Amino acid sequence: MTRLQGCGTALVTPFTDAGAVDLAALQALVHWQIAEGIDFLVPCGSTGEAQTLDDGERERVVASVVEATAGRVPVMAGATSNDTARAVAETRRMCRLGVDYILSATPYYNKPGQEGLYRHFCAVADASEKPVCLYNVPGRTAVNLKPATALRLAEHPNVTGIKESSGDLKQVMEILRERPARFAVLSGDDWLTLPLVTAGGDGLVSVTSNQVPGPMTAYVHLALSGDVGSAREWHYRLLPLMDANFLETNPAPVKAGLALMGRIRNVLRLPLVPVTETTCAAVHAALRAVSAGRVRSHG
Repeated sequence: MTRLQGCGTALVTPFTDAGAVDLAALQALVHWQIAEGIDFLVPCGSTGEAQTLDDGERERVVASVVEATAGRVPVMAGATSNDTARAVAETRRMCRLGVDYILSATPYYNKPGQEGLYRHFCAVADASEKPVCLYNVPGRTAVNLKPATALRLAEHPNVTGIKESSGDLKQVMEILRERPARFAVLSGDDWLTLPLVTAGGDGLVSVTSNQVPGPMTAYVHLALSGDVGSAREWHYRLLPLMDANFLETNPAPVKAGLALMGRIRNVLRLPLVPVTETTCAAVHAALRAVSAGRVRSHG
């Protein structure tokens, strides 16, 4: 199994003004992302507001992405539940839609221990027809997949890697130091990409690439190629936009930016709401700065 590398976009889910899933806008985003050089696409994650979509909507979103992608780049579909049986069922549904990978997050709210996490992910990986990428995001789930458990799961033949969003670089480096050669380690935090890749990581599942897929992909490729100086320049060019995209809860700022660009409507599903005017202005300014190519010297 080839190790997954590069920059993937954690796709937003566009909605109409009435709040329905806008599949036409979604497929237009997919075509644009691929034209801009993105390496893979990730529908139905947290950025895609997956927890506000019903089963049928999630299936339609993923099927639309698979159709629009047409095999040009891999598709990694989110399939997460805090009920293992439901996570298994969701994984099987996503596999039937023709995806290439499954992204499975740690169970939220019920706070399982490490043995429970291990058994949960083994059940998902055993049931999946496609390789499974673990997703550690303790800020959203209130549980941390520790390095020892991640490495234990890395021995499962159908676990292909991890999207690491703990924000703890030391923890990620423990995984990088001991991982099997086939096990991908991807950053789940835009701003940690450069140090993670420099430490041996394989790339990024990005929020910011929703808005600027070309620059984000170029940045990740430079880092992976070992051109740290050029990657650092891109890092500081993109950092204000990365920061602006998290001034309020993701994906509200990134959707505001895409709406400013005319690519989607600025519509979210409750309990999320559109960003304030102040945040919208910050996102707009950061997008303009990326387009203008303003880069400061950082030694």
